[in-house]
Amino acid sequence: MTQTYTDNEHRHRLLDGMANAVAANGYAATTIADIVRLAGVSRRTFYEHYATKQECFIALYEAASLHALKVLRNAIDPAHDWQTQLERAMNAYLGSIAQNPVLMRTLFIEILGLGEEGLAARRRINEEIVAFMLKVVNAEQRETPLSPELAMAVVGGVNELVLQAIERKRVDTLQDIVAPALQLIRAVI
Repeated sequence: MTQTYTDNEHRHRLLDGMANAVAANGYAATTIADIVRLAGVSRRTFYEHYATKQECFIALYEAASLHALKVLRNAIDPAHDWQTQLERAMNAYLGSIAQNPVLMRTLFIEILGLGEEGLAARRRINEEIVAFMLKVVNAEQRETPLSPELAMAVVGGVNELVLQAIERKRVDTLQDIVAPALQLIRAVI
């Protein structure tokens, strides 16, 4: 009996195939043949969902990033002050991305090589994180609310700390950047 999959299941399988192929070969060396082989789907199925390898990679980047953002959101407990909430969220976020260091290295670094489309995807995710940060920090009635520009500067700073850990092959110690990241947030706020 042949198993049939929904479009959503095919997408999920293709993203898993892309993640596994990129983790094994890097983005540049990954082929659509690699992706469909690892996904267990046909080339036709790939093209029903994605026009290009780049489009599939951006979809993977966005899915992985939105998962990390979900981890951030789930770490929030409004019963605590914003500083405790941000500390919990930062620990949860960094812990979640440290779980798959090869994929995170690929996503954090290789997304930058995709030109304007990759940068646009990165910007969309950063803006989602900024909106989340503004909601948490500004939920308390503060005399001077955190501005979107300063929140973006914090997100950029944390991204650079993560990139630095990835480049130094120290993803296993990402929790070490919680303290400087929180120090940055407190200094800005």
